[in-house]
Amino acid sequence: MERERIVQLFFFGFLALMAYELYELLVPFFVPFAWGILLAFMAHPTLVHVQRWVKSRTLASVIIAIVVGLVVVLPSIWLSDHLVTEAQALYVEASQWAKTADINKLNDLAMHSAPVAWLALRLQEHGYNLAQQLPKIAMQGAQVTSDYVMKNGTQVARNIAGFIFDFGIALLAFFYMLRDGDYYYQALRNLTPLHEDDKAAIFDTLRKTLSSVMRGLMLTALLQGLSIGIGLLIFGVPYWVFLALASAAAGLLPIGGTALVWVPAALWLLYSAGWGVAIGLVVWCSVCLAIIDNFIKPLAMRHGTSLPTLALFLAIMGGIEAYGPLGLFAGPAIISVFASLLRVYRKTYGEDRREAA
Repeated sequence: MERERIVQLFFFGFLALMAYELYELLVPFFVPFAWGILLAFMAHPTLVHVQRWVKSRTLASVIIAIVVGLVVVLPSIWLSDHLVTEAQALYVEASQWAKTADINKLNDLAMHSAPVAWLALRLQEHGYNLAQQLPKIAMQGAQVTSDYVMKNGTQVARNIAGFIFDFGIALLAFFYMLRDGDYYYQALRNLTPLHEDDKAAIFDTLRKTLSSVMRGLMLTALLQGLSIGIGLLIFGVPYWVFLALASAAAGLLPIGGTALVWVPAALWLLYSAGWGVAIGLVVWCSVCLAIIDNFIKPLAMRHGTSLPTLALFLAIMGGIEAYGPLGLFAGPAIISVFASLLRVYRKTYGEDRREAA
């Protein structure tokens, strides 16, 4: 009996040591590997449809992986190739723009607005002529922006090899999880030392949570793109269809979001059409996004997770803070699995077991 105990201690101690060493080996690839798993989960319904035409699961997985790779890699290479060139041209264009009447028009527009006029008057009392300094400030801002973009653009160009390597890891994980994901899922489920109904509760909760988060993101991104597109059409922004599609795509980003599209559009309206139209677009987008983000999005994500809205909000915000963009999915998954474990504990060791006895 004593020998059996020593064997168990040795086994679990050695297992813990090897698990730690395995963690040290894989931690540099954790983020791209996790994205590969998540992409495979998202692409699984597509795999089912492709398999109706291509009977081989391996061939279907190869086709989907190649499509995903081309969709991501080719635009990224093109963007990196043009980033430095565009940054170098930025300051030249800003300098030429400053020499034309456009910057004077912008200066006059700013000086005739009530807030800027009030500020100019206060500064004039202290001997500072804002009207003369605004063009200089615009030039300095353009130069600082150009220098910043050039510096970081060069850094991005240097790191393109690292990006391709990480994406290669993610794509490799994506292919194998897409092809063999059902096997890995069942193996992990069989390895879990719980009763079958407890396993079903935990794994079904995880699957439903990820599905609900993705469904909520897709629905809200579509609604955001549609509402912003309508606003752009109403207020006369050109290329509103393209910008609406860009808004829907940007709505999937955890940082920046649709503001990456409608804020520059509002600034363009401010320059070309005046304050009233620009403020109208800002109000329209702000109200629509507030309704979508605060009411529709939590309801869409909450359906299927059984999490309170506050818990879901904290899970998303905390997940993004802890894990970056990956936390958008990891946060709700962690809270949902933890809640399932608490329910298993209550049934096995808590009041539910005592009542059953």
